[in-house]
Amino acid sequence: MTNTIGHYSPEQVEQYYASGDWQDRVLIDIVRERADQHPDRTFVTDGTLSLTYGRLRDDAIRLAAGLKGLGVGRGDRVVVQMPNWAEFAVIVTAISRLGAILVPTMPIFRHDEVGYVLRHSEARVVIGPHVFHRFDHLDMYTSLRDDIETLEHVVIARAEYPGNLADLGGTDLASLFVQGDLDEIDASLGETAAPDDGFLVVYTSGTTSRPKGCYHTFNTVYAAAVVLNERLHVDEHDVFFNPSPVSHSTGLITGLLEPLLAGGGTHFMPVWQPDEGIDRIRDFGCTITVTSTTFLTTVMESYDPERHDMSSMRYWVCAGAPIPGATVQAARAMFPSCQILSLYGRSENMTTSLCAPEDPAEKSVLSDGRALKDSAIMVVDEDGHEVALGESGDIAYRGPSHMLGYYRDPEQTDELFTPEGFSRSGDLGHMDPDGFVRVSGRIKDIIIRGGINISSREVEDMLSEHPAVRSVAVVAMPDARLGERSCAFVVVAPGQDEPSLGDLTDFLRAKQIAVQKLPERVVVIDTLPMTPVGKVRKNVLRDQIAATIEAELHGVSSSRD
Repeated sequence: MTNTIGHYSPEQVEQYYASGDWQDRVLIDIVRERADQHPDRTFVTDGTLSLTYGRLRDDAIRLAAGLKGLGVGRGDRVVVQMPNWAEFAVIVTAISRLGAILVPTMPIFRHDEVGYVLRHSEARVVIGPHVFHRFDHLDMYTSLRDDIETLEHVVIARAEYPGNLADLGGTDLASLFVQGDLDEIDASLGETAAPDDGFLVVYTSGTTSRPKGCYHTFNTVYAAAVVLNERLHVDEHDVFFNPSPVSHSTGLITGLLEPLLAGGGTHFMPVWQPDEGIDRIRDFGCTITVTSTTFLTTVMESYDPERHDMSSMRYWVCAGAPIPGATVQAARAMFPSCQILSLYGRSENMTTSLCAPEDPAEKSVLSDGRALKDSAIMVVDEDGHEVALGESGDIAYRGPSHMLGYYRDPEQTDELFTPEGFSRSGDLGHMDPDGFVRVSGRIKDIIIRGGINISSREVEDMLSEHPAVRSVAVVAMPDARLGERSCAFVVVAPGQDEPSLGDLTDFLRAKQIAVQKLPERVVVIDTLPMTPVGKVRKNVLRDQIAATIEAELHGVSSSRD
């Protein structure tokens, strides 16, 4: 293997194959191996449907034949907007068998977001639910199809009215499973794609602009999953708990690929309810989960040791957004048999850093992990040059799990890379002497108060220790004299009184931080606006406080501060 692949040089390609980061199989090949080894072992459950490895293989081949009948072939894009249903595993494997490209998008997205993904990816088929969370996805898809030239077929899972689905403009997923001799069906499908061909386009969650499509091969996502399994010592006895959306990078890697590669199991939870989640962990014997911090904090609020059992859990890994140190410490005290670990990644390269079980316990409190095997992290300045240890800069990545580039966007792809070939993240942070990085926020989120840079993350971590604070986001608000000041949006902890600005600044003063870092306004809010992967939409909060200040300048008060 010496050819250039995307931005990877021939030397890198050779290195990653030699090290085992990349290999010669695709998803359907691994499913076949597991089915041959353990055909009756349960792979995926969702509380309604249960699939063994053998059934997953067979159903995927039969569905691939049905999709081929709709015209889906190698390289075609298929948008999949599935809830956390077991059918997702079958759909992804069927797409792999055809050599088509998976384009997942989350069930909470509506006409604008789904329409953009369909248009930009030039998808031929969309697969999703009929009605989910009281929203009619079929109606959305058929209305979008009228305006999207490439979209030919709408395929519906768990159809509400399968008898007349065609009259409504849809095709029943169940009707696409071609019956007959499995070997003959499989042979009729022809060759699949190679592991370095396109496998996945996953769109960034995007908080300020249109999302970009991160274009991956199977090998780049394989590299992310296999190294996580190594770092977490995952084996065939592990069962992943997956309330995170499977139709995004976190759920796809940790809820599907990791357990598949280990020969273990996975449990999908379609709708998040903390109490029910704790019960499912017990009932399905779950041992590992990777979620945004929100899932962990809501479990902590609901947990009752008199009626709940979390003893099967080995690791709770928090990803998507940095986990406050106070949350790590509180969770460890509540769940002593479960290690709380930090993972930092992004759709461009899936996994950037992780705190391993063997790392010193304080690292999960003080950092967001270190680079994984055969990867490297560099903190760089705006010119792409490495900064000194401890200094803040852009956290950049180089390694085998990086995408080929942004789909249909070569200009933004080229802008990613430093002179040394590291991919800029746009996340601000620093590295300690042991190689552990700490994410302090987005570069554009830094508050510049009178020429002094203030890290929102630093202040948020300290405020999260206040007993009245359930969650907090610190953002810049406009100021005529200083340019920007900081505003803290606070969600009040259950049973606590609303904290005043004085309460919070006194709390911070006791920690002896610089006066300039103290918030100068507090807004109490019911919930923080979040992206689907658990990141706070700070652009929404910045717009809100700017509008409040503008209204106040005209004599109209609109805040609760």
